[in-house]
Amino acid sequence: MLALKLQQHRTRYQHQGPTPNDLTRILDDEINLAVWQRQLPLHIADFANLLLSLDEPLAESLCLELADEEAEPDLCGLASGFRDLEGYDGFIADLKWMVSAFACLLGARRMGLRLRVLDKAMCPRFHVDHVPVRLITTYAGAGSQWLKEGAMDRQQLGQANAEPQDAAQIQQLNSGEVALLKGEKWRGNEGFGLIHRSPQLAQGERRLMLTLDWLG
Repeated sequence: MLALKLQQHRTRYQHQGPTPNDLTRILDDEINLAVWQRQLPLHIADFANLLLSLDEPLAESLCLELADEEAEPDLCGLASGFRDLEGYDGFIADLKWMVSAFACLLGARRMGLRLRVLDKAMCPRFHVDHVPVRLITTYAGAGSQWLKEGAMDRQQLGQANAEPQDAAQIQQLNSGEVALLKGEKWRGNEGFGLIHRSPQLAQGERRLMLTLDWLG
């Protein structure tokens, strides 16, 4: 019986769907990526594109602690340098929703938030994260890239010559989509963290990216 159970969980799958409820599939043992194929609301997309057009730096991090599931995350001061831009309030409201949904789904009370404008690939090689689970969404610009199970030898992660050369094997999130990625520290997912990387950006190309990490 144990051998049969181990055989059933030798691989991992990815789930994508059109509603926020599709993110709950990350709780399934055999799933290491759950994607909400969200169409970003127009006012938020406009704000994100306007922010990028200013060509200003943005790299902010917060450690958030929620007393309970009903507590509203305190994002006061986040990206305050862009407070005067049209759509700022709606953008912050969306970030608050992301944090609350992440906390509710996982029962998380401590989370690490990073909001950044990137003009190059922060992690250009395919890799896995050594965290339980990470939320990634790109509000403007190119989305993160990932691989289905078996597309690359896990023993050779980080080696350029071992990465897939066939573009058809490389999956990519669209701008606005929300993804939950299981890492190596999710109990029962050891050896099956989702393989992913940052996209290569052309000269002058930028992206606005949010990540949330479950800290406890």
